[in-house]
Amino acid sequence: MKDSDSKIDLKNLDPDELLEFLSGMGKERFRCDQLLRWIYKRGVTDLDQMTDLSKVLRAELASKVFISDWQPQAVETSVDGTRKFLFRLEDGSSVETVRIPMDKDRSTLCISTQVGCAMQCVFCLTGSFGFQRNLTAAEIVNQVCAVAKEGPINNIVLMGMGEPLHNLDNVVRALKILYAPAGLDYSSRKITLSTCGLVPQMAELAKRISVNLAVSLNATNDEVRDLLMPINKRYPLDELMAACRKFPLASHRRITFEYILIRDLNDSIADAKRMIKLLHGIRAKVNLIPFNEHEGSTYRCPAESTISAFQTYLLNHDVVAIRRASKGQDISAACGQLKGKLEKNI
Repeated sequence: MKDSDSKIDLKNLDPDELLEFLSGMGKERFRCDQLLRWIYKRGVTDLDQMTDLSKVLRAELASKVFISDWQPQAVETSVDGTRKFLFRLEDGSSVETVRIPMDKDRSTLCISTQVGCAMQCVFCLTGSFGFQRNLTAAEIVNQVCAVAKEGPINNIVLMGMGEPLHNLDNVVRALKILYAPAGLDYSSRKITLSTCGLVPQMAELAKRISVNLAVSLNATNDEVRDLLMPINKRYPLDELMAACRKFPLASHRRITFEYILIRDLNDSIADAKRMIKLLHGIRAKVNLIPFNEHEGSTYRCPAESTISAFQTYLLNHDVVAIRRASKGQDISAACGQLKGKLEKNI
């Protein structure tokens, strides 16, 4: 058994939990912010380097805690600057994280929340791995900490491997760490959580924390969505859209609806018309995502003219519709591709 097995990883504690832990040790409240600053603002994981903590306190902490620190096992870099990271976890499993350049000085980080995924969306490579386990809060946050060593990250999207709302407790804990003013200090406006449509958990999320919501839609009728996304059989479109209408939105914010365009399946003008009806009464924007073809999938990307016609129809009917720029096309860019490629060789 490793020495760390009996200790607490401080990155698994949100600020309130860290404060409670330190209070249980009889320590002052200000020690919480001190530790958060060392860990997240300065990236220090060695207690001995925390020089404004007394040697006695450092020794006492060292007997009870450790601070995890990640390095990627593999990295792929695209000609467009997209970088995909594979992290090997302590139990031998792995997750992917993608840094996407937005312009010269800005980037978005796409992070994972589970090893594998239980949702079994047929277009998603991650689903083919099956569900292995939830990531801890530390494993979610460490993706940000590890990639931030390369430079600032402006936006974070929980759109990598896994369904975030299927790991709600750890995701909320990780968000609290990301928001902590003494820590990573992200605004909730800079973080987006994507769900396939777990309706009860959407309501629970809204009660517990503020975050931008993205809904993976991908179809405009139940027949096609049942085919693509089995979760639709439990929470069909009527229920999902009703939950979206109830979801509380801060001023000037919208729910993002992600829509993967698949040739001859969901890319017709009839689909665009149905989408307009579905979104009625919702402050929404639509991200149109041409299907990223990958080995083993029979689905194909629509023709350029079809994509353009679909977007134009939405725009002409006052729906904000953005075509997501394809990034990392020359590397293992689709979620799960790098993991799948490397694990073939293990």
